[in-house]
Amino acid sequence: MGVLAEFKAFAVKGNVVDMAVGIIIGAAFGKIVSSFVGDVVMPPLGLLIGGVDFSDLAVVLREAQGTAPAVVLAYGKFIQTVIDFLIVAFAIFMGVKAINRLKREEAKAPTLPPTPTKEELLLGEIRDLLKEQNARP
Repeated sequence: MGVLAEFKAFAVKGNVVDMAVGIIIGAAFGKIVSSFVGDVVMPPLGLLIGGVDFSDLAVVLREAQGTAPAVVLAYGKFIQTVIDFLIVAFAIFMGVKAINRLKREEAKAPTLPPTPTKEELLLGEIRDLLKEQNARP
């Protein structure tokens, strides 16, 4: 099998498509969480600790010189990114926890035997008739 044919077989599998959809949805979810943290969580948190805007928290390592920009250690953006990560991780944890709970409940649920089909019932009758015929002298 050539490389191109192998790649086609790989790319057409359902798992790859599912993974791509998950990545796209995850990226969109990441934007939502970033907006939530940056626009909803951080402003009140900044007010509580004295009106600090986290995105502005930084240490200037070297001032701007001529056309060279300043070298800045932007730890406020890092704090915001860490909070973004914690919220995403918590949301994923809660989702996985809910899925695991549903799987456990599904495993505990009693399963009823499947109802026999018409063909199975007919075969059972034929079997019983054959047993009855073979039992007669």
